[in-house]
Amino acid sequence: MFKRIIIALCTLVVLSTPAVARVNLNFNVEIAPPPPQVEVVPVPRPGYVWAPGYWALEGGRHVWVAGRWIPVHRGHYWVPDRWVEYRGPRGPHWHFEPGHWEREHWHRRY
Repeated sequence: MFKRIIIALCTLVVLSTPAVARVNLNFNVEIAPPPPQVEVVPVPRPGYVWAPGYWALEGGRHVWVAGRWIPVHRGHYWVPDRWVEYRGPRGPHWHFEPGHWEREHWHRRY
């Protein structure tokens, strides 16, 4: 009986844990994104960092995705979602780089 309860609890824990998946959509387009929209940043929230809004591409057109608060990752800083322009032999194109966390690098000065 005790063994069944332990197995049931373990199963419940596994099934109730959300699966985390990160989809990294990197693509190039020849359509420049519009200028960023002006956002009013809400009052700071302890333990969170503001991730500014950005233009996403949906159905061949740019759609504004509003900024949001995301939980802080200690020892890291947030790199916002952005479009980077590249100039190539066939003309300019834009590459979308999703927002992500990067480790802080502390350098000593001697």
